[in-house]
Amino acid sequence: MEAALAELERVQLQILRRISKLELSHLPQNAEPIPSSSPLTNSDASSDVEACLSNILRSNGVNDFIFKRVASDYYDWPLESRRDVLGAASVHHLCKSIVLVNTQAPSNVIDCSDRNNSKYYVVVVQYTARFIAETVKNFLYTLNNGKISKKKFNLRLAPEETSIKLTGYEHNAVTCIGMQTDIPVILDEAIVKLVPDFFWLGGGEVDLKLGIRTSEFINFVKPFIVSCSGT
Repeated sequence: MEAALAELERVQLQILRRISKLELSHLPQNAEPIPSSSPLTNSDASSDVEACLSNILRSNGVNDFIFKRVASDYYDWPLESRRDVLGAASVHHLCKSIVLVNTQAPSNVIDCSDRNNSKYYVVVVQYTARFIAETVKNFLYTLNNGKISKKKFNLRLAPEETSIKLTGYEHNAVTCIGMQTDIPVILDEAIVKLVPDFFWLGGGEVDLKLGIRTSEFINFVKPFIVSCSGT
């Protein structure tokens, strides 16, 4: 029975991806692209989040993606059940976006205007992996050519209210697409190495998940790719 359901999910995903590509082919060729930092406006009702984010993705050259609604108790399920309902290739393809704040940043670093030395970062990691903040600290130190003391880098999970204000998304809904603030993104290298190269992350609402081709995600979001997790 489980095998039959998994096969059904796979076929449904293929059909939905084909529909997305068909829709893209009918978009006006001179459509104005939407910047990656375009925020969701107040006029975007909750039910329109998927349409808004889909438009942002397509307008920025992302074709291989899919949104999927999940049950309200999704986060109470084991990873294996989440994998099955999404049709993900493995539990390792299930990822999350977390907002980090540099608590030791110099007093003049208060926003995200300098992606090499930002007050905040969004890190995308697997649910099956353990995030290691020290590796990000070392990466940023090297990125700035050692001109900023390592003591000035201390990445910690940002308070939930800060995360909501910066991204526009609540807990368990955070995604790198259409954030209120253009926060630099760090993608864990382990995700880049996944086979197949199609992973899942938050989709802007708690019960909405986004599956996306890794290469297209990288081309659009242009994240720093850092080995920042362990088992």
